[in-house]
Amino acid sequence: MNTLIFTVLAYLIGSISFAVVMSRLFGLSDPRTYGSKNPGATNVLRSGSKKAAIATLVGDAAKGWLAVWLAIRLGPQYGIGDAGVALVAIAVFLGHLWPVFFRFVGGKGVATALGVLLGLNVWLGLATLVTWVVVAYAFRYSSLAALIAAIFAPFYYGLLFGADEILFAVIAMSALLLWRHSANIGNLIAGKESRLGSKAAGAKKK
Repeated sequence: MNTLIFTVLAYLIGSISFAVVMSRLFGLSDPRTYGSKNPGATNVLRSGSKKAAIATLVGDAAKGWLAVWLAIRLGPQYGIGDAGVALVAIAVFLGHLWPVFFRFVGGKGVATALGVLLGLNVWLGLATLVTWVVVAYAFRYSSLAALIAAIFAPFYYGLLFGADEILFAVIAMSALLLWRHSANIGNLIAGKESRLGSKAAGAKKK
């Protein structure tokens, strides 16, 4: 029962879409109406507001970190072990992908996945973040950076901790992230993918 409570709480935390919340606070158009129509930090950046994009990035990462941190810090006293932590990690990520508060229309999960990894282990999260930054800086494609970082995340976890229940959660998140980027993969192959920092039509202040 305690594991179920933590898992449901994690899903609800993940369901807070900071892209939508921050866009409203900054007086911007709904990120689900322009650009990639993805409620995430990269699409919010296409509005031209770097502050809103940074706030979205921090918020989406923080919710992933918080859910996992609560499970690791408070879970043991309620009988929650690695399997429970793995469920919480997946639940907060699923909350971002399909948020109950926003008609189950969510983002692709890059920032939230990063927060989850940082919550599991700082070095794991930093290694994945560095991978994203290097690829993004070299090629200027956020989606490509996310895809490569997602592929390497399970590898990094395996090197640090070996095979356990949480590794399977990391693999599941990576697989879902790759699937959510299927359209981006097509655009990358066709040479139609938008580069970081490009302004999207329809992205404007209200």
